[in-house]
Amino acid sequence: MTNARGVDMKLEIVVIPVSDVDRAKSFYSGLGWRLDADFAAGDDWRVIQFTPPGSGCSVIFGKNVTSAAPGSARGLYLIVSDINAARNELLARGVKAGEVFHAVGDKHTGTDEPFLSGRNRVSGPAPGNRSYGSFASFSDPDGNGWLFQEITSRLPGRVEGDTTFKSSADLAATLRRAAIAHGEHEKRNGGKHDENWPDWYAEYIVREQAGKKLPT
Repeated sequence: MTNARGVDMKLEIVVIPVSDVDRAKSFYSGLGWRLDADFAAGDDWRVIQFTPPGSGCSVIFGKNVTSAAPGSARGLYLIVSDINAARNELLARGVKAGEVFHAVGDKHTGTDEPFLSGRNRVSGPAPGNRSYGSFASFSDPDGNGWLFQEITSRLPGRVEGDTTFKSSADLAATLRRAAIAHGEHEKRNGGKHDENWPDWYAEYIVREQAGKKLPT
């Protein structure tokens, strides 16, 4: 049996159905997502693309780009390393976001709206803040349903380790976050200059993109 790698197939676009294109554009812009495109051809076709921060996959919506009913998209997951910080950022932007929740008990027989871990939503983060266990939901103006899922440590073999940046500004922002975290690292170690800071920065950046626990 061969384990040869096949042709790369990278999921880059998810189409979401909306009823009011300009309203949707305003909403996703308000989330702080990057606007990649806004193309139109007369009055019959328009497509808009946004990309969430740090994501390799974008969303597209517009006029005559899908036959799906507006608001019918569900279970659109945004993976975050700190669910409380992600939720608080939404609230600060004026977006209504549900409380953090987790699954418990007989997860598959509850009455709540289904999510990855079942149908029983219990308020609060997963016990022990276990990775993959905490969620929070929000919707766009049409009712398309998004969920944050907190992942602090990936399952074995889940990430191959690719680290990419969409722009020089994206890389610069990552370096700034690493610099701030490294400054705290030096403080905790007596304030001495860390001669191995390039290795520390590299580990921080790779772990951040992989959704793993960040170095301290």
